Amino acid sequence: MRDPLRVIDLGAVPALRSQAVYHGVAAAMAPHADPVLILVGTSEPYVCVGMHQNVDAEVDLEYCAAAGLPVLRRNVGGGAVYLDGGQIFFQFVMPVDRAPRRLEAMYSFFVAPVLDTYHGLGIPARLRPINDIHVNDRKIGGTGAAQIEDATVFVGSFLLDFDTQAMARCLKVSSEKFRDKLKGTLDDYLTTVRRELGHVPPREELVERFLRATAERLQLQPRRDALRPDELAQIQRWERQLSDPAWLHQPGRRRFANAVKITGGVYLGESARKAPGGLVRARVLVRDGIVIDVQLSGDFYCLPHDGLAALELALRHLDLRKAPAAEIETRLRRLSLDLPGVTAADIASTLLDALPRDGSAW
Repeated sequence: MRDPLRVIDLGAVPALRSQAVYHGVAAAMAPHADPVLILVGTSEPYVCVGMHQNVDAEVDLEYCAAAGLPVLRRNVGGGAVYLDGGQIFFQFVMPVDRAPRRLEAMYSFFVAPVLDTYHGLGIPARLRPINDIHVNDRKIGGTGAAQIEDATVFVGSFLLDFDTQAMARCLKVSSEKFRDKLKGTLDDYLTTVRRELGHVPPREELVERFLRATAERLQLQPRRDALRPDELAQIQRWERQLSDPAWLHQPGRRRFANAVKITGGVYLGESARKAPGGLVRARVLVRDGIVIDVQLSGDFYCLPHDGLAALELALRHLDLRKAPAAEIETRLRRLSLDLPGVTAADIASTLLDALPRDGSAW
């Protein structure tokens, strides 16, 4: 007898609810509760940024406000995305002890029924490590994972159709010329169900294929269900949090004062570096080569979700003059952080890139 999987199909809901629902279900989940699969879409377009991103650096907030596009921050890593009715979101919520612990194992586990669903439609999708789903070297979707309270969440979407123009317009870029290049790149390297098949199959067909694949791959028995009162209460709590400007603009993240005075031996710098696991941004304050303070952000993944703040504290007093990658590796092991695709060497290089190349920082 397979264990049950509660399937909560909400159809299309407002943007805020489409993100808050899995946060709330996770917050309400007891240690021995049945796993949950939420299927949901959005009734309005919006932009959603990853947990560790700097929204002011990634999103054109002025444009989004003028266009009436909500901007939300999810409690899951990854990059900024434009979301609309062309996607069906799948959101697995499972007690921590019932899900794989390591992120790479988690992706393989939860992505398997997604790939089977695409294959059943005649789309040769595959998992491209770390967390992207590709079809013939074009991305057809991304996935993300996090721990919210005592639950593991794994989220992604079936990309039925996609507006690359809207995506390119929402992001903050250095120039309109670069924005045009971005749209062209999205057109070249993204694909959709419509692009692959020439049409979009009925939602009911896709959902039923997905539920059958999920039952087989996860060895769970899907049963249709509705949200409980305690889950609704937690979802409403998360709706308040996700709509709080303080949450959107890097909640609890330390910022350097705008009026920091830099004198001899003291340097405040910024940099960004693309690692296999995502973009890593750093703002670092050093004195004579020693890290005084550092802020990290980007579209990478980090478990536990609050581990990035611990890493920032652990990097204080790091001597950047003495093989910083080895020392960062030691500190990462001490913190037991899971940063798939982001190594100690990536972090060290990002910090060093923020400093003058002439060595004046020390």
